[in-house]
Amino acid sequence: MRGPIEWRQVRVMAAKEFRDRIRNRWVLAVAVIFALFALAIAYFGAAQQGAVGFRSIDVTVASLSSLVIYLVPLIALILGYDAIVGERERGSLELMLSMPISRFEVLLGKYLGLAAALSGATVLGFGAGLLPLANELTVRDGFHYAGFVGSAILLGLAFLSISMLVSVVASDRVRASGVAIALWFFFVLIFDLLLMGALVLSDGSLGSGVFAALLMLNPADVFRLMNIFSSEQAQSMYGLATVMPERLTDPAVLLAIMAGWIVIPFLIAHWRFTCQQK
Repeated sequence: MRGPIEWRQVRVMAAKEFRDRIRNRWVLAVAVIFALFALAIAYFGAAQQGAVGFRSIDVTVASLSSLVIYLVPLIALILGYDAIVGERERGSLELMLSMPISRFEVLLGKYLGLAAALSGATVLGFGAGLLPLANELTVRDGFHYAGFVGSAILLGLAFLSISMLVSVVASDRVRASGVAIALWFFFVLIFDLLLMGALVLSDGSLGSGVFAALLMLNPADVFRLMNIFSSEQAQSMYGLATVMPERLTDPAVLLAIMAGWIVIPFLIAHWRFTCQQK
């Protein structure tokens, strides 16, 4: 990065990325998916127990959290995996960098534009999904649900940073897409299985502190913990209150760790993107 950041250039790049997502109706499609799932889970989540209708915001958030862990990382990875490598393959990246704009400004602008599209779809979708049940929500429910939506956005931003790193490192779009899907499988499906396997093989010698620290290596688990420890009812449902050290259940600590997952992959992507210039 040479000299101070030209924020006007960043805004132009971000606006272009955001308009592209609006133009191809990507934001609307994702918002509709989120809205339908949110409404269905809030209203029919207790159907297996023979009850239909909204029960409580704690149960709804706990159920939606599981859905978010599967959907949001996948959407974020698909959204950003070709942000740089796609431009490189089309030959537009060289043209872009021949203009008075730095590589950092290109990367940051693309990230912010994609982040705005992802965040907008998340807020619009989950907000619209619970709108029909607004009369049944208390003020406390509203704040709790807003916190859940905010944590879902942070999870998306973390995986968007990871996808930008993939896009910078990959040599072509096919490899980038393969790596993105592999990372989704690893973080969402495989990581916890490996962790539980290690816990079983250790025959209990893996302490709770080590177990908790390993959970921090997965942004999906950090998101899960952020929502579990925001509600006593959710804690009783998952049974992690006796396993996790108290310092790692502090919302401020979990928020800081999630922020690290957002910032660190982006900085690595910036470093790698700059190295390609040399």
